[in-house]
Formats: sequence, C-alpha cells, structure tokens
Amino acid sequence: MPEISVEKDLTDARKAELGISDWNVWECEVRQFRLDFDQELERSYILEGEIVVTPDGGEPVTLVPGDYITFPKGLKSVWSVTKQLRKHYTHDAE
Repeated sequence: MPEISVEKDLTDARKAELGISDWNVWECEVRQFRLDFDQELERSYILEGEIVVTPDGGEPVTLVPGDYITFPKGLKSVWSVTKQLRKHYTHDAE
C-alpha cells in the first residue's frame, strides 16, 4: 500500500529548494470526500487549516500548517477537511 510521507517544520531554504511558493494554491471548505491518486503523485504544503487523510486500509494521517506531504501515485483515500484548508500543491507524473 502506498505510504503518505510527511515532513514537518521545513526551513525557508528547504521551501525554496522545493519551489513551493511557485506551486498552485488550493482551498477547500470543511467537508469529506474521496480522493484517489491514480495517474500521478501530489506534493503539498499546508498553509492554513487541518485535514485528516485516511488511506484505504490504513491509519488516518492528520495534516496541519507547515506540513510538507507527498501523496504517492496509487494512493486511494478519504479526505476529511476539519478546518478550512489552504495549501500549495503540485503534481508529478513520477
């Protein structure tokens, strides 16, 4: 089963190295929905809010501002936005 990777407390240098400020911004109100990464992986950096991502057959992962996350290709999951979410994101074909 693909694993969600979380890196916390990125330095400004690491954020610059990743190019996070150039990524798209996505916002979502409090809600729950299914999200599967069939074609590509997603890299995200949480700016505001909170989300709990539960992979099919896995444990929930709570993501908060400052978290840098890699959602791997093949991940099937349910997202529960518990506080209005705002994040940078980019997709890679891998």
